[in-house]
Parts: sequence; structure tokens; C-alpha cells
Amino acid sequence: MKTLQLHVNGGEPLVAALAPLRDFDADLVLCFGAHAFFRDPALHPALHSAAPRAVLAGCSGAGEILNTQVYDGTLALTAVKFDSAQARGAATTIADMADSFGAGARLAQALPREGLRHVLVFGTGVHINGSALVEGLQSALDASVPISGGLAGDGGAFVETFTLGTGGSRSDQIVAVGLYGASLAVGNSSFGGWVPFGPARRVTRCEHNVLYQLDGESALNIYKRYLGDYARDLPASGLLFPFELLRDNQESSGTIRTILGVDEAAGSLTLAGDVPEGGYLKLMHASTERLIDAAERAALKLQPLSLRHRGPALALLVSCVGRKLVMGERVDEEVEAVASVLGSQAVVAGFYSYGEISGSEFIGDCRLHNQTMTITWITE
Repeated sequence: MKTLQLHVNGGEPLVAALAPLRDFDADLVLCFGAHAFFRDPALHPALHSAAPRAVLAGCSGAGEILNTQVYDGTLALTAVKFDSAQARGAATTIADMADSFGAGARLAQALPREGLRHVLVFGTGVHINGSALVEGLQSALDASVPISGGLAGDGGAFVETFTLGTGGSRSDQIVAVGLYGASLAVGNSSFGGWVPFGPARRVTRCEHNVLYQLDGESALNIYKRYLGDYARDLPASGLLFPFELLRDNQESSGTIRTILGVDEAAGSLTLAGDVPEGGYLKLMHASTERLIDAAERAALKLQPLSLRHRGPALALLVSCVGRKLVMGERVDEEVEAVASVLGSQAVVAGFYSYGEISGSEFIGDCRLHNQTMTITWITE
């Protein structure tokens, strides 16, 4: 497996910036970057011209990751040429939030099953139920096929996000990449680092990912009381105070839900994924040191696999925009922590997202997460 990385800052014509791709003959090109690049109709033709054989996939984000640095306002590309493995792309449009499960199922059905080892998925970051998307994918895939990826961003605005597929860039598109071949070794890990505070609250009314009541009271009113002065900056400030879903015995489940929107009239909170009515939620907060430590712990879970396969590898990082807001100017440190654990053979790429898709550290199967560092490690 070989990789080539390019960093485009918009200061030169796109065709010229992508010229190194022409001689690389990539099988897969992953693109993560600022919203403006994906709005540009020239992006897809330029990529297809420079890498005509490649499966194209990626999305806009709230920051792009390249090697050990985090950038804003740029486009980061990672091209992969496999020795014998293959990549196949699929895409579907999503009509609205209620179509999330169906979109996931359609994507999975579009991928050939024979030899499928792993699925990467990139979804729109607004007007979507991320947990339903994952469930839709799982409904049409073999249980043994892991899924990872994330939801697109738009720099924290939560207005319009884009995904890129082989057919182009769209704001209403979900994209998947199927990875095939016995030569592939793929690992996946996720870790948060957020700390719960306050009492556990029972979910007394919700509809899928719209939370109306906690302990019989307006969920928005309770949330605003906890946030204090931060409440005036909702929904953006909600990234700093996510919910953790608790088990029935009120112990940690390892699943976090971010607030994507508020409805003042209904007194409700729209979350990035489903919450169960009758279940329990607890608010969370974090510090920079805890988040950096959690990123390192996510990498350490993959270290045994990386030591067994010492050749070139790709480490795809999807971290949450909420983590980026907490860490501020120190955000590079969580990427550096991952890179130092996985070693110089691992090429690092990724983006800051509105939701991360990964296996769960507690229960193993795939879930939508929020506020985590997730890593997908790929090699041959």
C-alpha cells in the first residue's frame, strides 16, 4: 500500500494543485476540507481528471487533519494505492431526517458483498439522524463487516454540509466506500474523555433524536439552567456540554449525544442520534488534558495491531468539533498524541465532525458517537 498526501490552501488553481495525483494512479482519494471547496463545481471534475480510476470520497468539516496538524479553510487529500486490495464507492441522496435509516440501507445494498472487509461512511452533518443511518447500514450488511466514518461539518455553523462521492459533491448525499481483499488489516477504536456531572435525568418524552422532556420537565429549560451564561449561545454552546446515555442501572454506556439544535417553542433539543424514552441521561464536560489523554488511549488500543503490521498504514481520524472548541489552540496535541503512538509508518488524515461512527469500546458493535476521537487504521 502506498499513499500520497496533498494540501490545498486555495492560493493556486485547483488543477495545478492536484497535478501530483496524475502519476500516482490512486485506487482511493479521501478529501476533507472547508465548506467552500465542496461548493465549488470545479472540485469534482478536477479530481476525476487527476485520478480517473480512483474512488472519490470525503466531506466538508470543522477542521481538516493532515499528518500531525489541524487546519481550517483548506483542503486535505490522501490518495491510496493498494497492492492487491480494492475500493468500491456508493452514494445515495437523503430526503430528510426520517430517511436516515433508508439511506443507510440503500448504501449497504449498493456495495457488493463478496470480499467486503470494511465500510467507510461519510454522511451529511445536518438534517440527519446519525444513529438511524448506522442502523440502516447494519440492516443490510453482514454482521461481521465493521463500519466507521463520520458526519460532515460546516465549521460549526450547522447550516449546510457537503459530502463528496464519485458522482460529485452534494449537500444531500451519503457516501460509502467498501474495502475489499484478504490482504487488508483494519482496526477501529474510539474514546471520549468527557466527564459526567450533575444528577442522572430520566427521559420522559422523546421522539427518536428529539428530546422533549427530562424528569417530566422541558428538556430545554433544564439544559439552560445547567448552562447558565452559555445558554445564550445555543445551539453552538451545546457542543461544550453533551449528554451521556446511561445504562438502565445508570452506569456509563460509553455513548455520547451532542445537541445539534433547539426549538424554543417546543422546549426541545435535537440530538445527533436517538435516545431511548425511559432511559437516563447525564450532562458532561471536559478539559483539554482529558481530551488529549483520551485520544492517546484510542491510539493505544490499536497499537498491538500496528506492531503486528509494521508496513505503511493509513490512520483515518474523525474527531468531534466539540473537542476542537474545548482544546482551542492546543487542538494539534490530540493529533500529535495519536501519531506518536501509531508510529512514523502511519500516514494520518481526517477531519473534525458533527458525529463519529465507530465500534463501541463497551459493547463492540458499531454506533454513532459524539465528542470522541475515533481512529480507523488500514494497511495491507
